[in-house]
Amino acid sequence: MLVGERMKKLVITVTKDVPIQEALAMMKRDKFRRLPVVDERGKLIGIVTESDLLNASPSDATSLSVWEINYLLSKITIEKVMTTRVITVAEDTPIEEAARIMSDNKIGGLPVCRNGEVIGIITETDLFKIFLELLGARTPGIRLTALVQEAPGKLHDMTKAIDELDGNIIALGTFMGETPGNRTVTIKVAGVSKDALVKAMEPIIERVVDVREMS
Repeated sequence: MLVGERMKKLVITVTKDVPIQEALAMMKRDKFRRLPVVDERGKLIGIVTESDLLNASPSDATSLSVWEINYLLSKITIEKVMTTRVITVAEDTPIEEAARIMSDNKIGGLPVCRNGEVIGIITETDLFKIFLELLGARTPGIRLTALVQEAPGKLHDMTKAIDELDGNIIALGTFMGETPGNRTVTIKVAGVSKDALVKAMEPIIERVVDVREMS
């Protein structure tokens, strides 16, 4: 799966001369938390987040009047608060690479660029939705998590055993195990009972960590 398949394509951008008050109103209206900043040619030159804008606003404890606050906010533009060193990805970036970049840099979204122009944005919310799909969170079935030896053929053995039960694998994910010699495997299966699934897995796995029916 690539970023281009899951990015939001209708991206609202701003220019650096937009007042932060106007940018905050746009975020509130359209329910998003970041705005790419572009120049007059549409090229990306920065990004601004809701936090950037709120931090630039007067504190609630200020003695300024509402009129004075609004006047000050109308004079502060995006240029004063935007981040100019923007981390971006391309539309053909693997989705897991985009997730790694976000995690490593502690950011919640990435503009997607082509030839310097913003063509989309991928956010942590998009990644959460993908994660739900990967583990079949919205589909009923028996969800089993097990420790499995890190060895060739183990996943094949598990899927073969489920096939022999006439079970339908909805989702399968592998994660770090408790030691370098094993992996944690989570699998969701429809069309089998919980007891039958556990019995079929026991000769193959090291240990069942959790098993439950998900509706």
